[in-house]
Amino acid sequence: MKGFDAIIVGAGPAGTTAAIKMAQKGLNVLIVERSSFPGEKNMFGGMLPYCPILELLIPDFINLAPLERFVTKRTLNIMDGNNIFTFTFESENFNLPPYNGYTLFRPNFDRWYADIAFKSGAKLITSCLVDELIVHDNKVVGIKAEQDEVRAPLILLCDGVLSPLSKKIGISKLPKPSEMGLGLKVLFKLDESILNERFNIVNKQGATQEFLGCTEGVRGGAFLYTQLETISVGLVFHLDSLKKSCLPPYEILQKFLSNPYMRKLLKGAKLIEYSAHLLPENGYKGIQKLYTNGLLIAGDAAGFCYTNGLNQEGMNLAITSGFLAAETAIEALNKGDFSIKTLKAYEERLKESFILKDMKTFNKMVEIMHNDRLYSVYPKIIGKIFEQIYKSDGKPKKSLGKTAWDVIKESISMKNFFYDILKGGKSVI
Repeated sequence: MKGFDAIIVGAGPAGTTAAIKMAQKGLNVLIVERSSFPGEKNMFGGMLPYCPILELLIPDFINLAPLERFVTKRTLNIMDGNNIFTFTFESENFNLPPYNGYTLFRPNFDRWYADIAFKSGAKLITSCLVDELIVHDNKVVGIKAEQDEVRAPLILLCDGVLSPLSKKIGISKLPKPSEMGLGLKVLFKLDESILNERFNIVNKQGATQEFLGCTEGVRGGAFLYTQLETISVGLVFHLDSLKKSCLPPYEILQKFLSNPYMRKLLKGAKLIEYSAHLLPENGYKGIQKLYTNGLLIAGDAAGFCYTNGLNQEGMNLAITSGFLAAETAIEALNKGDFSIKTLKAYEERLKESFILKDMKTFNKMVEIMHNDRLYSVYPKIIGKIFEQIYKSDGKPKKSLGKTAWDVIKESISMKNFFYDILKGGKSVI
């Protein structure tokens, strides 16, 4: 097979972004994808935050991309059984381009995005599983897929959260269960006019919702995203907490969907799809080695995913890391040097970007999100407080402060409460 300047393993957002950037600069690039088409095996909650890289690579991105809705309404729900406390944020600024975020389907988006890479000059091979990397003189020089070998001076790994290829050559370790999450998603079909009325949105406006206290005490949360005529609903669990609970994840999901609040939102909707996927959950601490001689790692394979406590970021990090990897590859090709000395510029680019800055900023949130009380005790506290505040029973009411304090004292030890307040305060500051 003809030689290439670079080989990219994985046609997800990171790999395809890198391919587009390199192909636009005239590099001979090969993308190898294990699925029959890009995006076939992807499970994705449904929201792409605004990412300027996309408009830089594709000037008319908003009009060309298969986007579903632009998000104007964000809602946080804290659940305690059938009690629910809801906080909704809407902004007129989110109604104006460039929009703050979009809902989409990864199979549609990834396939379209890979076609952009192909039209830019990149080669794409699908239904091809890369078995191992070829290493010679302590340098990665190619890939093996079944009996075939393809060589290039630079390999870019974008092979997902487990990144088996980087494990095989010993530059990264398999994540522990405490460092991974399991995402479940179900897709419901609903008429567009009914969906708009139910979520109080118009035209291509979109709404998202996040949920806390809905996972039967397992560390995790839920999400809901509106597309044009569908609704994506799912749960994300910390893998170690799910294992410890011995609860089947599909049973937790079914109980969540049976909640009266969810039944109202999904009334008349038809279930059409179910999927599951592993996610990196260790934030900044989960980032392992990002490069070695002849090799760069981007996207989920590099551990680029984090939560700030309200929402999870991943796809925009993948796209940006793929772009920065491509810039480093172009520089290395111009120098004719693919050693660590040149490729370390990739990490410097990441440090200057929002990726590592944001992941470092929210690093302490990982510890907070591993506090079991956040998913069991505190949703119940909030539910009890507001139930008592709004309850009418003909009896004298306590002050708001007294009501809250009494509920807190009967629900949690003061030692744990003040420890959580102190720990949470430090992570937010």
